[in-house]
Amino acid sequence: MEITTALIKTLREATGAGIMDCRNALITTDGNIEQATEILKEKGLARAAKRAERVTAQGTIETYVHQGGHLGVMVEINCESDFVARTDVFKELAHNLALQVAGANPLCVNKEDLVNNTDLTPEEACLLLQPFIKDPSKTVQDIINEAIAKTGENIKIKRFCRFALGC
Repeated sequence: MEITTALIKTLREATGAGIMDCRNALITTDGNIEQATEILKEKGLARAAKRAERVTAQGTIETYVHQGGHLGVMVEINCESDFVARTDVFKELAHNLALQVAGANPLCVNKEDLVNNTDLTPEEACLLLQPFIKDPSKTVQDIINEAIAKTGENIKIKRFCRFALGC
């Protein structure tokens, strides 16, 4: 099958991967977009694992106040450079994570921070293990890994705080 620029563009828009990565994945799969997407996803996870130890000293603090002012959230998300912190991908991730904290009410960021005296399962209590509220087929960690693949930098959630009236 001929790999056209339109096919590459379609895959690139769906995955956020680079042009050559998309082209090579399509060549490998003989033009099958679904299989190429899986190859790029695995490659993105490998990139995320390689970047896991990099220092994340830049980032943003995202806030969200629910309509009526009865619920508010602050989330600190870090990356390697302030350039990435200003990108639309990073800003959208920060906003989605604030919505996740508001809607799913996690207790901690990851499993290592989990306190043993809770009745919740780790998937309910840990932000990174929770199903993503906008796409329950993915976890929050999957969404972060996708952003890592798109930005090329390590991204970590440092901390969050959720305020609700009466609690």
